[in-house]
Amino acid sequence: MTRILIADDHEVVREGLRDILESHPNCEVVAEALDGKEAILKAVETKPDIAVLADTLPLVDGLEATRQIRASLPKTEVLVFAMHDNETLIEQLLKAGARGYVRKSDAKRCLLEAITALAANRAYFSSASQMLLEENPAKRALPQPTLTERQRAVVQLVAEGYSTKQVARLLNLSAKTVNTHRRDIRDKLNLSKITELVRYAIRNKLVKP
Repeated sequence: MTRILIADDHEVVREGLRDILESHPNCEVVAEALDGKEAILKAVETKPDIAVLADTLPLVDGLEATRQIRASLPKTEVLVFAMHDNETLIEQLLKAGARGYVRKSDAKRCLLEAITALAANRAYFSSASQMLLEENPAKRALPQPTLTERQRAVVQLVAEGYSTKQVARLLNLSAKTVNTHRRDIRDKLNLSKITELVRYAIRNKLVKP
């Protein structure tokens, strides 16, 4: 059973999300919150498997709520749902530890699929993934440098939202070594932003959109 917290300041939105989630036999909504502060407190209290947070929340916004929930509960995945695709926001959310991003207009179509992905430790993007995949066609046509197996593993984990310390622990490496791999990957692929790394990972099937 996947235990879920929902946070949105609109009751009708929470009801809609709850109806979608509880239509699946393996989903259970264990808490609801009206604002980001309450979402953090209820997450700590109930320890959900997944926190579904609106990007715009009163008192504490979705970005800061994501950061605090992930810091307090590293085993709780965060799925953010927003009105619009926003590459800057997606980049910030990934850095904060979110593993999924779904537009509110896509919730009925994608929410359960996103929950299933995060429950299986996979990142998930709905229409946002299309934006992340879009690149200059000429650049996309250039031969792609080959990564080592270790570098591919680092890319996959970083793109899925794991921190340097978490990557180091999972791959049995030092944080210094992981940072060296990240620098070498950025240099090899000529990437400067986390969203570019996620785009590369999705395009090369290292993570599932």
